[in-house]
Amino acid sequence: MSSLRIAAVIPARLQSTRLTRKVLRSIAGRPMIEWVWRAAMASGRMDPVVVATDSEEVAAVCRARAIPVEMTSPACPSGSDRVREVALRIDADIYVNVQGDEPTLTADFFPPLLDLFARPEVEAATLAVRCPPDEFADPNAVKVVTALDGRALYFSRATIPFDRDRTGFAGYRKHLGIYAYRRAALERFAALAPSPLEKLERLEQLRLLENGMALYVADAPRDTIGVDTEEDLLRAEAHLRRKMQNQPES
Repeated sequence: MSSLRIAAVIPARLQSTRLTRKVLRSIAGRPMIEWVWRAAMASGRMDPVVVATDSEEVAAVCRARAIPVEMTSPACPSGSDRVREVALRIDADIYVNVQGDEPTLTADFFPPLLDLFARPEVEAATLAVRCPPDEFADPNAVKVVTALDGRALYFSRATIPFDRDRTGFAGYRKHLGIYAYRRAALERFAALAPSPLEKLERLEQLRLLENGMALYVADAPRDTIGVDTEEDLLRAEAHLRRKMQNQPES
């Protein structure tokens, strides 16, 4: 693993559909994108860590904070396509797609994900946590089921697996949208057309499974506060302010 070059790319689209301009929204005194970049940098496992955007405004904010930026095409249909475009310019063995709307990420999220690549059969990887009970039926909390070796069998907005006999099963796993790919897997994924199940569930990762590409799932240290709404923004603000009071950031 020490010989592998690992690059992190943070796709940052300014005009998101549910909460516009969210990557630049201020959270505890910093733009959201800076929190994400700092967490990825703090892991010490990835170099470089760059923001990929088609927005000059996002790029200017990043440059003012000494955050490396790669400009990407506004035609990119997804974050993964932005990562692939950056991969054409930055050579690495593994590329990590770090979501730009996850300001509560911390450095310890990255080792479980990257350690999976010590296994030669792992071409792509992601993270999951135990799903909180109040999110079992929430379609915004994507559930994942895996094989015994950690390979994802399916992702769904539905509550899977289905507890047919009502045993009180509580072991649902919630997917966190951070991905890592070996270069060849990223190239193959980006070349594939959107798949039927992907379009039905609106889950990009199903494209890999439908095309026979294995995606392995590691356990994240804890849940995150992904920001899609104003309410999420307030929760992330409160969380990060508490963190700064307990352990001031540099």
